[in-house]
Amino acid sequence: MLQFNPPHPGEGLKSDYLVPLDLTITDVADGIGIARKNLSAIVNGHSGISSEMALRLAEAFNTTPELWLNLQANFDLWQARQSVTKRKIKRFYTSGYQVA
Repeated sequence: MLQFNPPHPGEGLKSDYLVPLDLTITDVADGIGIARKNLSAIVNGHSGISSEMALRLAEAFNTTPELWLNLQANFDLWQARQSVTKRKIKRFYTSGYQVA
């Protein structure tokens, strides 16, 4: 279980790729074929990374789509854990057996 608040993937995109490579949001948006507004929303943490966006970023930055999707999933799961009240959820199993 994650014990810390993972950064939004857009934060990593900015700090690990845009800043070191001296790229602007406009440069990258044009390079991956999307609107600047859409990439800006990701970089600023207002939008998540979709499967399609993961493919685009992976191709542009020589990474894998799984990297981007895992970053997004970790962020989303941590956020959900902060708001879901488990005590209101009824359990439908009582033994150690769980259906996969």
